[in-house]
Amino acid sequence: MAWKSKTFDPTSTEPFTISRSKIDLYSECKRCSYLDLRLGVKRPSGPSFTLNNAVDELFKKEFDAHRADKTAHPLMTKYGIDAVPFNDDRLTEWRDALKRGVKTHHEETNLIVRGGIDDVWVAPSGELIVVDYKATSKKEAPTTDADLYPSYKKQIEVYQWLFRRNGFQVSPTGYFVYANGRSDEKAFDAKLEFDINLVSYTGDDSWIEPTLHDLKATMMSDEIPEVGLAFGGGPCDFCTYREEAGKILLAIHKAKKK
Repeated sequence: MAWKSKTFDPTSTEPFTISRSKIDLYSECKRCSYLDLRLGVKRPSGPSFTLNNAVDELFKKEFDAHRADKTAHPLMTKYGIDAVPFNDDRLTEWRDALKRGVKTHHEETNLIVRGGIDDVWVAPSGELIVVDYKATSKKEAPTTDADLYPSYKKQIEVYQWLFRRNGFQVSPTGYFVYANGRSDEKAFDAKLEFDINLVSYTGDDSWIEPTLHDLKATMMSDEIPEVGLAFGGGPCDFCTYREEAGKILLAIHKAKKK
């Protein structure tokens, strides 16, 4: 079953809303993005990472306790970060990745861009620090920004850009709170142990505005854009699958007509 989504109408003058993940999709594969945003055919969804979601929720509860007390989390103290979790009435809205999030209307393209954050801290200067929670299980836990996926870096940069567009002073340095599941324990014993560490990343949001203009131009066109790249290199796996499956199905259809 194809999953349908709200489509971009090139004749409409109404603002069109795109999420942070849709910008990520466009950066990855323009054709998949066009099929989704313009033609309404989404990529098949992958499995839900429920363990990761559980870690996210527990991190939020943990940092929210310090938010209420206006105190630094021990992890912030350990890494010498002079900040506390930012307390704002809009935090629940900002965290709503599915419907709300942090929003801005980019007038030049008439696109409303939104993104749901995990957390935001504030320095004594009033500067906001964007934070994202990540859960994984690797032999070597990420420790520097060289260990981060490019999509993770873009994620932080979009959030930083959104907050700046909403009038906040934002630190160029954001943080990933990484929970790395340990597999070297003797037994499971109904519990999973994690090592927690902080990875800093200095963002650069200069790519976002040109990308929005390019995305808008692509959606306005009736031309199908080129195939993007797969995660490990080579042509996009989704586009390759569609093309190969389409050829086989078309051949079967033609054979039955003879």
